[in-house]
Amino acid sequence: MDPDDVRPASAGAVPPPRPARGPRFGIGREGARSLAIAIVSTVVVFALVVLVVVNAPGWDRFQQAFLNGPIFWESLPKLVEKFWVNVRLFLLAEVLILPFALLLAVMRSLPGPALFPLRLLATIYVDLFRALPGVLVIFMLGLGIPALRIPGVPNDEFVWAVIVLTLVYSAYVSEVYRAGINSVHPSQAAAARSLGLSQLATMRYVVVPQAIRRVIPPLLNDFIGLTKDTVLVSFIGVVEIFRETQILQAAKFNFTPYLATALIFVVVTVPLARFTDWLIAREARRRQGGGRTAGTGGVGRRGLTGAIP
Repeated sequence: MDPDDVRPASAGAVPPPRPARGPRFGIGREGARSLAIAIVSTVVVFALVVLVVVNAPGWDRFQQAFLNGPIFWESLPKLVEKFWVNVRLFLLAEVLILPFALLLAVMRSLPGPALFPLRLLATIYVDLFRALPGVLVIFMLGLGIPALRIPGVPNDEFVWAVIVLTLVYSAYVSEVYRAGINSVHPSQAAAARSLGLSQLATMRYVVVPQAIRRVIPPLLNDFIGLTKDTVLVSFIGVVEIFRETQILQAAKFNFTPYLATALIFVVVTVPLARFTDWLIAREARRRQGGGRTAGTGGVGRRGLTGAIP
């Protein structure tokens, strides 16, 4: 268009509406009022709780038994040192759990009557280890298998702690994987098969990558639970943070080391929980943004074409 042909708007023309300007500081009047009410109510509730606890008849004895400052600071470095045993247990078990649980989930998702034995074995394994209490499995395997004295079988309690945690948590994590596999629309696999991919290649290049991406937040929730459940292996003799807590409590005749242990787990797990919530919210926003593509049941831009190398 020639710039000389541009004419000014007529006097009667209606100008386009200006976009509404949001609140200057990110929250409006109602938001500020709600925030103030939330702060005041929270302060009042916590103040009432503190008032009731401090004025309880046994507060002095409780303070001496659970809130002893010198014992707390004396115990904290020793507990932090032993917490690294829990970290090692968690990391080693996680490295084994992730592939083993994925294998179980894939076995349970294999179609066809010829593969029924694999599906049956995976189903029996998952049902068994989800039904048994974790402490019971720790006792039976961590103490029972070494008692057999089979040549070549390790007797180290740390090794059996990793094995037991892997066996128990693989059953739970495999169900998370399987839910992710089932959430992939069947049209994705159908499109892959129509392009000539085998059932195994379809699972490897199309279904599993999408399933893993979708289940990362639930997996993080399971591994937060694994971090806490590492204390259960103290029953078979592993000296980690909880066993060290029991030793310090028996030596000091005081329960303050338990408070220090609780504080360590809170500092570690709460940020992980908030990070998991953030990932879940981000995944929900991403799905809402791509809802139209998912609703058609077709192969998305990052579906089949993005998965095949």
